[in-house]
Amino acid sequence: MNPAIAFVFSTFLYCLIFLIVARALISWFPVRPDHPFVRALYRATEPILEPVRRIMPRTGMIDLSALVVIIVLYIMLYVVGQVTEN
Repeated sequence: MNPAIAFVFSTFLYCLIFLIVARALISWFPVRPDHPFVRALYRATEPILEPVRRIMPRTGMIDLSALVVIIVLYIMLYVVGQVTEN
């Protein structure tokens, strides 16, 4: 794989991880959902989290979809790293 493409893809994956962690942290605080930053954060992460949320069983008030997505993104980062080395 081209190292430049791998770098861009890895950077994109790290940005997604950062956005998902930021969304999880924001959910702990009383924030207005109509705030522009919160709306942008939800708009960027919801297409990734919502399909996982549909597949996963309900666990009460705890939403584990962010954890599952972050694990999958780290696996993707590992695969890109392995492919780039060879």
